[in-house]
Amino acid sequence: MSSELVTYTSKDMIATIAINRPEKLNALSNDVVAQIRDAFIRFRDSDDRCAIVTGTGERAFSVGADLTDPPSDPELWECMPGVGVDVDKPIIAAVNGYCVGGAYVLVQFCDMAIADETADFLYPEAQVGLCGGLIAGCAARIPYKIAMEFMLSGKHFSAQRAYEVGMVNKVVPKGKHIEAAMEYAEIFRDSAPLVMSTLKRFIRNEVMPRGPSEQAALARRDLLAITRSEDQKEGGRAFKEKRKPVFKGR
Repeated sequence: MSSELVTYTSKDMIATIAINRPEKLNALSNDVVAQIRDAFIRFRDSDDRCAIVTGTGERAFSVGADLTDPPSDPELWECMPGVGVDVDKPIIAAVNGYCVGGAYVLVQFCDMAIADETADFLYPEAQVGLCGGLIAGCAARIPYKIAMEFMLSGKHFSAQRAYEVGMVNKVVPKGKHIEAAMEYAEIFRDSAPLVMSTLKRFIRNEVMPRGPSEQAALARRDLLAITRSEDQKEGGRAFKEKRKPVFKGR
C-alpha cells in the first residue's frame, strides 16, 4: 500500500492489520478507509488463516471518522468486514485507548475483540448529529437495552464495562492486547479452515440480523463492483468504437 496509513504484516499464516496514523489518533480518513478495505481484500485472498486488526500508538485504536477528511469515497462501510469485503476467515480486534464511533463499528464487525485496560469505547453520533446507521447492528450483538444506552447516550464504556456486556471477549493489562489476540489467532490458525469458514458464512448469511444501512451497503457494494469493473470500461469503449464488446467477467 502506497502511503502506509494501514500496514499489513504476515507471520506464520497470521496477518496483522494496523491503522498507522498515531499522530491523528488513527482517525479514519478517506485514504485510511480505502487502505483498510484493501488490507481485508489482501487477507481474504492470502494464505493467512487469521487476522488481528489494531491501531498503532498507545492512545487510540481509532477515534473514528476524521472530521477534517470524513470518509466519502470510499464510504466507511467499504472497510467493514462482512459488509464491504466478505471474509470467511476469523478476524480479531485488539483494542487499546479510544475506540470511537465508526472505529467501534469496525470492532463490532470483527469476530472477536480483546481490549487492554485503557480501552475507552464511545459512540457520540447522537450528540454531534451524525450517523451512518451501521451501528444498528450493535443491537444484534449485545443486549438491546445496553445497545440503546451505548448508541444513544454518548456515555463512555470502560474496558471492564465492555467485557461485562459482551462487547469484548477479554480484558488484559495495558499493552498486552495484541499478545492476547495472538493467543486466539494461533488457535484459529491451527484449526480446520473449512469448518471456520462455513460457520462464519452460516452466521453472517443466515443467523445474524442486518440493519437497513448494512443491507443498503451490501447492495451498493455489488453495484460498485459493476461500476468499477473492466467490463463496464470495455462496454463504453466498444460503444464509442462501434464494435462488439469483449466482456471478461471482471
